[in-house]
Amino acid sequence: MFANDKSIDNLESLFKEVKKYVLLQKEYLQLELVEKLTILASTLLLVLLLLILGMMALFYLSFMLVYALEPLTGSLTTAYAIIGGLLLLLALAVFVFRKRLIVQPVVRFLARLFLEEPANPSEP
Repeated sequence: MFANDKSIDNLESLFKEVKKYVLLQKEYLQLELVEKLTILASTLLLVLLLLILGMMALFYLSFMLVYALEPLTGSLTTAYAIIGGLLLLLALAVFVFRKRLIVQPVVRFLARLFLEEPANPSEP
């Protein structure tokens, strides 16, 4: 079928180029995966840090509000009950609107991170 050595050389060089292309694609996918996982991990770490700091701030603000309400209610226990009730209402509101406040933003972030193609003008 292949009468001359030139055809065999062309097939060998084609095979080498295809192999090189596959290895480069594998390396590119690994780099892209590392990049996306790094973005995901750093975002999760940032959210965790902000959540902890926000909880600490809410804790101190709650105590501040309790002591600010004490003269108005006449009792420290009543002030604690009011702030506790407000925090429970806030927790209930977050639970009721969890899809809109938590689930949908997380899904959009992950879809944008893993499914959208990067906007790179150097690629054709």
